[in-house]
Amino acid sequence: MMDFIRKASPFGQLAILLGLMSVFFMGYGLIMTGVFPAISGGYTMLQSQDPKVMAVPSVAAALRISQFLYTFTVFLLPGALFALAMERPAHYLGLNRGLPFLQLILSLLVLLCCLQLVGASADWNKMVGLPQSFHDMEKMAEKQAKALLQMPNSWTMIRNLFLMALMPAIAEEVFFRGCLQRVIRKLVRNGWVAVIVTALIFSAIHLQFVTFLPRVVLGFVIGAVFLVTGNLWLSIAAHFLNNGMQVVLFYLYQNKLISKDPAAEEAVPFYLAVLSAVITGLLIWRLAQRARQNGYNWKTAEVEAKN
Repeated sequence: MMDFIRKASPFGQLAILLGLMSVFFMGYGLIMTGVFPAISGGYTMLQSQDPKVMAVPSVAAALRISQFLYTFTVFLLPGALFALAMERPAHYLGLNRGLPFLQLILSLLVLLCCLQLVGASADWNKMVGLPQSFHDMEKMAEKQAKALLQMPNSWTMIRNLFLMALMPAIAEEVFFRGCLQRVIRKLVRNGWVAVIVTALIFSAIHLQFVTFLPRVVLGFVIGAVFLVTGNLWLSIAAHFLNNGMQVVLFYLYQNKLISKDPAAEEAVPFYLAVLSAVITGLLIWRLAQRARQNGYNWKTAEVEAKN
């Protein structure tokens, strides 16, 4: 089986990877249908979507467990199994390069500097007329996130940093950037096209179309970090920073350590979006230069990927 995956065509590998994800997704759904009532105090997963039910402590705890299992089962397991079929799994995923300090700082700056562009893209997304059902799904996701982000003390913040920031960063980067982006790059024979396509799939799989465009922008930026460095640790770090900032800001707000609600929406001026895009692009260019100085040339890697 492993030999079959390794020798498959790029299209075949794409089908296998997405097939693995689909199988694990169905398995997760079947298991949680039976397990969720047992760990939530008798509530079903459908009942847990009610905001009043979400507030029940046993249900909130069950939702955290189910979110962890979802991330682990649907993204990390299929990505890890797919990578294990390759001759050098760690090398294939880009986990063999460590964390060069300057590249790490540049990667985190890339993420921070793109946030104004992300915010502006959220405003642009609102201009698209979407069915009411999409808005209802988004509101439900927001209510669930707020229920899970209740953090009365520092321990609950640390727990959420692991469950809602670190674990998704690792699992999603292994699957989307480490595996999917690499396969698509071989298929389309262009690194930047692969970054865009992967970002689109990354956003679509979250099924939150009211915030589809900002997630595409984030996916593109994180994918660009991986493209120009070949280092998955750096994209994981950037992804963790994005998720972790939200967790910490919610904790600070709930405990009255800051006055600004992190969930409050603010319009981003167009000039700030343009400035954010320019600075982010320059930082990605500088990151590529630094990676080249450390022995990784993404253009050479692209030529190798075509052969």
